[in-house]
Amino acid sequence: MAESDRSPLKRFVVAKKKISTIFDQLLEYITEGADFVEGTYRNTELEQIATEQQALVIRGYTKKLGVISEVLARNHMKVAFFGRTSNGKSSVVNAMLWDRVLPSGIGHTTNCFLSVEGTDGDKAYLMTEGSDEKKSVKTVNQLAHALHMDEELDAGCLVRVFWPKTKCALLRDDLVLVDSPGTDVTTKLDSWIDKFCLDADVFVLVANSESTLMNTEKHFFHKVNERLSKPNIFILNNRWDASASEPEYMEDVRKQHTDRCINFLVDELKVVEREQALNRIFFVSAKEVLNSRMQRAQGMPEAGGALSEGFEARLQEFQCFERTFEECISQSAVKTKFEQHTIRAKQITETVKGIMDDINIQAADKRINSLKERDDKVDQLDYVRSQLGLLTEDIKGKIKAVTEEVETKVSSAMTDEICRLSGLVDEFYSDFHPSPQVLELYKNALHKHIEEGMGRSLADRCSNAVNASVQNSQQNMIENLKPLLPSSVQCQLHMLIPCRKFDLSYDLNFSSLCTDFQENIEFRFSLGWTSLVNRFLGPKNAHRALLLMESSAQIPRRLATTPSAPNIHALTQENVSQEEIMFSIGTGLASLTSKSSMTVVIVTGVVWRTIGWRLIAASFSLYGLLYLYEKLTWTTRAKERAFKQQFVDYATKKLQMVVRFTSANCSHQVQQEMATTFARLCQQVDLTQKNLSEEISRLTMKIDQLDAVQHHSKTLRHKATGLETELDSFIKQYLQPQQ
Repeated sequence: MAESDRSPLKRFVVAKKKISTIFDQLLEYITEGADFVEGTYRNTELEQIATEQQALVIRGYTKKLGVISEVLARNHMKVAFFGRTSNGKSSVVNAMLWDRVLPSGIGHTTNCFLSVEGTDGDKAYLMTEGSDEKKSVKTVNQLAHALHMDEELDAGCLVRVFWPKTKCALLRDDLVLVDSPGTDVTTKLDSWIDKFCLDADVFVLVANSESTLMNTEKHFFHKVNERLSKPNIFILNNRWDASASEPEYMEDVRKQHTDRCINFLVDELKVVEREQALNRIFFVSAKEVLNSRMQRAQGMPEAGGALSEGFEARLQEFQCFERTFEECISQSAVKTKFEQHTIRAKQITETVKGIMDDINIQAADKRINSLKERDDKVDQLDYVRSQLGLLTEDIKGKIKAVTEEVETKVSSAMTDEICRLSGLVDEFYSDFHPSPQVLELYKNALHKHIEEGMGRSLADRCSNAVNASVQNSQQNMIENLKPLLPSSVQCQLHMLIPCRKFDLSYDLNFSSLCTDFQENIEFRFSLGWTSLVNRFLGPKNAHRALLLMESSAQIPRRLATTPSAPNIHALTQENVSQEEIMFSIGTGLASLTSKSSMTVVIVTGVVWRTIGWRLIAASFSLYGLLYLYEKLTWTTRAKERAFKQQFVDYATKKLQMVVRFTSANCSHQVQQEMATTFARLCQQVDLTQKNLSEEISRLTMKIDQLDAVQHHSKTLRHKATGLETELDSFIKQYLQPQQ
């Protein structure tokens, strides 16, 4: 056991465990890298950071590494024994295993390929090719019997023999020994090589030292050499115990066999150098070694029994073969089984590391560009906000100036139009009649005529100038706010804020304004009592005086000094409210009336006596003729002229009252129009600010993602570097030639 623990075969076991651990770590790393690259590729915010090809490449590596890991788990050292029938191949295997594991004896005992490998169980079993059934095998005889009884087995089949590791130390170190039928029993050598030899680490040619190397044996290994690059070949000249019977020829025969073997290995196969060839040629007796080892296992002396002379030398040479074989197969198996996988692993880590470098560089470039873009957006947003505040105050001032200008212009124009109202009324022609129905229609038509006429005149005088001023102001607004908008919006600004003609609405509402107009087209004699009072006191005071006189005429004179309460209440509300004024006017009129009556009587008497009744009669006749003339000339047309004059006087007063209101209304319309345009522009600016804020937030999120990508790619790159270091250490320790 101690010897087996120090066996060079342990090197393969340790190397296999280490490389398997590295590949497990590499598979985990590649899986993480594949998820990272695929996630980065599918992230729409991180376009062109990782490509689909990179994601597919790394994802493909996961499948390849999975297959390699499975292969590594199944890999083992393999040694194949070949030679002619009855040369003792099975005996050599049994001697190396310290037990009769394979059937051996005189004649053709091995009729197919047999592989012997260890099992952790305590029972031996075999499995035939194409079947998963485990056939129990307790003894070698049972094994031989089972093989011979299976008619389906031919020379090209493989029977796997699983022997408990507890019974054989050699099988504990992932070593598989393959025994073969004689190379002289079949011509299907090519299929043998393809099926059993391509993964073999060492070949052992078991020759019969009682004869020489035969062409069948040489031919087989020539074919092996064609398929494999410099295979490791050992030549065992078995049954060397026969030389003990002829000791005088022993050295000559040994030299002859040695020269022929060296010539075969060096000159024909060219698999080793001449100075190394001696280490590949041994002279042994497998049967002796097997018997001595089995005796030792049973507690008996190794040299006991009938052993030929020189056994110790042959035993030592067999042990030398085993040591050399173990060193060779250990180094060869590590190299053949792990070298290509290690190189492939380094290529994978190098490729993935390059991908991580590319992603890191792309992420760094994108991050720099995103930072620059975000700073530009922040500066642009600050500029828009500051400029909007300044422009808002400036535009508000301009709107105020324009509205005040419009108010002044409309007020002036409307004042001028009021002065021309008489001419506008005179231009109106329609059927006139004093009847109430016709007068109502006449008034409505006159109202419409005046409203349309004044509106048209105001529009001619103001609208064009106001429209030009408004459009100019709107254009100034657009030009001032245009730099605050993105170029895409600037190109569409004429559609978002269309320039349209602005028309002022001069809504005079003339019908409502003059709805309480009351015309007076009854006949009034110019020298009549009412007319004279009007001329003396004025229209307003004359009207009040006449009302007072009518009221006084209805009161009896005997009660004049003591008016009763009901009579006082009979006065109109207007008289009561202006009692003192009416009292003074009434007193003056009463005094005037009484004096006039006395004066008329006196003057009439004086005139009568002075000029006579004729002149008085002529005066009254002239007065009557004048009355008659005025009465006759009071026609419908005269009534219409009086109506128009009364209407002009009334409308003038009313319009003068609404001049300020109308001009304020027009200025308000202008203010609304300009404010609407400015609000639309501000809406576009607000939308621009919103878009800038959203873009800044998006860029900030993108920068954070790019930071995460950079950090993750660097971490994965460092992991790749660590794996490369482990692979380099493995190569240095197990694959490079030891100094």
